Amino acid sequence: MRVARIRTADGSIETGEYEDGVVTVDGDTYSVDYEANGDRERTGETAAEATLLAPCEPSAFYCVGRNYAATVDQMNYEVPDEPDWFIKPPTSLLDPGADVVYPSWCDRLTYAGELAAVVDETCHDLSVGEVDEAVRGYTILNDLDAIDQPKRTARKAFDGSAPLGPWIETDVDPTDLDMTTHVGGELRQEANTGEMLFGPREIVSFLSERYTFRPGDVIAFGSPANPGDVEPGDDVEMWYEGIGTLRNRVVTPE
Repeated sequence: MRVARIRTADGSIETGEYEDGVVTVDGDTYSVDYEANGDRERTGETAAEATLLAPCEPSAFYCVGRNYAATVDQMNYEVPDEPDWFIKPPTSLLDPGADVVYPSWCDRLTYAGELAAVVDETCHDLSVGEVDEAVRGYTILNDLDAIDQPKRTARKAFDGSAPLGPWIETDVDPTDLDMTTHVGGELRQEANTGEMLFGPREIVSFLSERYTFRPGDVIAFGSPANPGDVEPGDDVEMWYEGIGTLRNRVVTPE
């Protein structure tokens, strides 16, 4: 099932099931102006318009880096002995379909198409076997990086640096998913989550020893090879098998 959050025409925020361009909330249907895998299909002539939002409101993003061997080789990093991570604040959140505003204070902005888990319940110190019960499902994160800035916090933790969505898929095995990233229609990333050095469940368990996760928190599992630059005017599309496509356009600051 695909769980989506929307803002309705009257400004209320609702959560329901997404299917074929429509979100159903307690029997009411809302058409959303968002394309899934390039196709938009509406069902129900009386569906009300709504805006698709990021599928959760995290108190934090826990983001793992250096988790694909090909990326480690490409970036000339050392292979980590355990998951290597950083944290983005909740103000990093950006909705699917929303514009990515190119920061005025940086000269290089890069994308990274990452699989991400969404926490379902307050939890701490999970075993690997307990992870599936604590995770609501999986979605997609674009880990934007102002790569010319010093150190990770300055580079990765700025406002709007975490486009997320388009929804949470509750019925998917995260360990063997194909993915692609296209920028301006050009294929930039192509990989499978089976190439991770540390698997999603292992990472969630590892981080839960150190942090108490809250409902809606996001754990991202790192970027495949070929993260790269984006420029104003670029359309960025990140697809994960069984989940969907996260789509945002990069724009200049006003």
